[in-house]
Amino acid sequence: MLLFLLFVLAPGVYALVLSFQARKVTGGLLGSTSKVVYAGLDNYRSVLGDSALWTSTLRMVAVGAIVIPVTVGLALLFALLLDTPRARLVRFSRLSIFLPYAVPGVIATLLWGFMYLPATSPIGGHYVDFFGSTQVFFSVANICVWGGVGFNMVVIFTALRALPPEIYEAARIDGASETQIALRIKVPMVLPAVAMCTLFTVLAALQLFNEPNTLKPLSNAISSDWVPLMKIYTDAFVNADIYHAAATSIVFAAGVLIVSFAAARMVQSRADLAGKGE
Repeated sequence: MLLFLLFVLAPGVYALVLSFQARKVTGGLLGSTSKVVYAGLDNYRSVLGDSALWTSTLRMVAVGAIVIPVTVGLALLFALLLDTPRARLVRFSRLSIFLPYAVPGVIATLLWGFMYLPATSPIGGHYVDFFGSTQVFFSVANICVWGGVGFNMVVIFTALRALPPEIYEAARIDGASETQIALRIKVPMVLPAVAMCTLFTVLAALQLFNEPNTLKPLSNAISSDWVPLMKIYTDAFVNADIYHAAATSIVFAAGVLIVSFAAARMVQSRADLAGKGE
């Protein structure tokens, strides 16, 4: 609770206070002095009317539309493959798929950045412009997927291993193939875990920052306000407008809370449906 108060609640309250303030320049044309004044809702009006913020939000949504289904889909596929009776080297494969998650996001982005650059690319960067205005969305999404599949796979695989094996034996006696068992028994029974992984991936997509910010020096297609968190960072620490950045943070945090609440309700409804099915 103490750590929560110090590192979550206190900064949030401080940002809320800053969002109602502004710096007023005084001293005539030269603007020799300035002071902090109460701004009311002016910062919030400016944020809601900021077209750059809405454009950056659309970019974030576009990357998320790629990352979320691909990450969860691959995690489910790998978990099902590792759970088949004929699977070999399960521990090695599980560790290999999980390892990218253990690589820090900045380091992973730098590694992929060198693979994207034409001068150092071993994957066709001489022929494919990975940093083009459209391709950069897939380049960023690829890094997110590469780093996120392993964690979600472990969650789903753990849920699969918790299922009673008697169900599979009964299905095999009835003549069901492994594919039928996977699609008609395993997938419906691990839907709560899949829904939870979807929630995790949605939250990760909303916090997109490290990947595009690290690739920014390598690509002209990534601006300083490419996604909302990059815009907040630029406003606060590059443009020195901490009050506008604080208001943007509050608005963005409110949006994240709404999405998180909706996703959590979805997870709970999936769990309730699965419980009734059992």
